[in-house]
Amino acid sequence: MAATDEDQRDAAPASQLWRISSVAILGAFLSQMDATIVNVSLSSLALELHTTLSNVQWVTSGYLLALALTLPLSSWLVDRMGAKALYLWCFAAFTLTSALCGLAWSANSLIGFRVLQGMSGGLLAPMAQLIMVRAAGQRMARVFGFAAMPILLAPLLGPVIAGALLRYASWRWLFLVNLPFGALALVLAALFLPHDQYKRRPRGLDLIGLALLSPSVVLFLYGSERTTDPSGLAALAISTLLFAVFAWWARRRKDDALIDLRLFRDRIFSAAVVTQFLMVGSSYAGQMLVPVFLTRVGGLSPSDTGLLLAAQGLGMMCTYPFVGSLVERLGNRNVSAGGALTALAGTLPFVFLASHGLADVAAAAALFVRGTGLSCIGIPSISAAYTSVKRDDMPMAATALNIVMRMGGPTLTTICATFLGWRLAAQTTAPVSNAYGAAFILLCGFHLALCAAALRLPNRVQRL
Repeated sequence: MAATDEDQRDAAPASQLWRISSVAILGAFLSQMDATIVNVSLSSLALELHTTLSNVQWVTSGYLLALALTLPLSSWLVDRMGAKALYLWCFAAFTLTSALCGLAWSANSLIGFRVLQGMSGGLLAPMAQLIMVRAAGQRMARVFGFAAMPILLAPLLGPVIAGALLRYASWRWLFLVNLPFGALALVLAALFLPHDQYKRRPRGLDLIGLALLSPSVVLFLYGSERTTDPSGLAALAISTLLFAVFAWWARRRKDDALIDLRLFRDRIFSAAVVTQFLMVGSSYAGQMLVPVFLTRVGGLSPSDTGLLLAAQGLGMMCTYPFVGSLVERLGNRNVSAGGALTALAGTLPFVFLASHGLADVAAAAALFVRGTGLSCIGIPSISAAYTSVKRDDMPMAATALNIVMRMGGPTLTTICATFLGWRLAAQTTAPVSNAYGAAFILLCGFHLALCAAALRLPNRVQRL
């Protein structure tokens, strides 16, 4: 992977690189953890705040939708302020809104503060990614391998930390626990993150593009969770219309668009985006389909299902630390396509298990293989995407990639869930397991498409 003189200038020395990456990861970690930390406490919150469970559910949903709402703004804000300044402002706002959540006096005030928290937290993940890309240079894949572990663990640790806090303290500490970490991270970010004011490229804000893209992303995420509800279907329809209008508007605006769609004309970038979309979508669809199959067809208890699903996480944890070195030795396409084929090999056994009965050992082994494969796909494709664009276009590339990744999961999960529901409704005399077998065949089809997309990646990319 060739590097330009600008790459060499921007790449940080090894000791600084790991400090920069650690500080950047902390923001993404807290943002991801806060997406799940409230889940186990919703019933308690409903009782203590004297509201209904459906109302307090917006403490989680409002946060997740707010994450998506501000995401399209990230590239414009980076060009306007610089990545370090924006990261500091977002982290400060995230810490302040965490304190406000902890001081909330009613369900509505808590929901409002969570929306504000999500709006600031939504920018932390793309900012962390961009800061690491700029600092890493040729070591991008290795750094992403290092960063993937804590970000992968964040949503898993959220419920665990919440359970421990609720056992010994008030629900308010679910949010107040962010304060010491936020204060520490702000100090470390101010000290260690590189100054990048010279990279600012102020440009006018495409207000019409923002008014089209942000609501379309939010409505899509809202609607994909409620496909059986007329309001959810209406949200999906409006979202599709807004996306189409945004695409027309962005093509007209070109350089002045919120996201310049000409980025997708690059063969490498478009291949990486499609790979990321299918990878995240296949992963999320599997996370929906496998647990339902294990409990409803396999007859496992929720605790046994959780233990079995840990095999996939273990497979990911065993592989992630080595992905960066594998990419440096074998290339982006070989590692990503090999991971996609491995993930397919870990998914195919569930077609057999659906028709022949569940075997715990076989399912655990398949999930482990699936986890090792999925962990090898994302890092090579993200590295290829960033290396294929001009350095000035990196903030916009980060925004586009993160929007696509956020939408891949709901899209393929909704398709699989809808297909499974249709097959279950159509089953009258045949065993229910047949419907799950058909759904796993559909999931394998998505994995085949993922293999094809990964094969379009190059092994080596020369920076433009």
